[in-house]
Amino acid sequence: MINKFIFLSLVLFIFASCEVSPKPINYGSDGCHFCSMTIVDRQHAAQIVTKKGKVFKFDAVECMLNHMKDIDTVEVALYFCNYYEQPGELIAAQEATYLISENIPSPMGEYLTAFDNMEAATAAKEENGGELYSWNELLKHMNN
Repeated sequence: MINKFIFLSLVLFIFASCEVSPKPINYGSDGCHFCSMTIVDRQHAAQIVTKKGKVFKFDAVECMLNHMKDIDTVEVALYFCNYYEQPGELIAAQEATYLISENIPSPMGEYLTAFDNMEAATAAKEENGGELYSWNELLKHMNN
């Protein structure tokens, strides 16, 4: 009976530890997986979660995109980024609209900012200038 309990506990622990979901970013103490800078900017941070549940945190979307060049993206289950209007809140990166504008600095100097919808991104573009990108357009742009 005890052996069954230990076995079930171990199985539950293994499945719980491989949960595929984002993890909170501890701003001011977590380091960027790509550049090793401390993540402090709540408007530009990003995160990758692998299919095995491993989380990689980044201080900027551009660090996440650069890291993607070095890995097999087939192993990635989820991509997240902070969005400009709600600092510290993560959204699915594929659903964001991105603005590259020299009037909105980002931690790594790419001037790349995520917005949770096209309307907010368009309003920011009208105020700050720049170019808008979908996730797929951004991937193509950053790989050129």
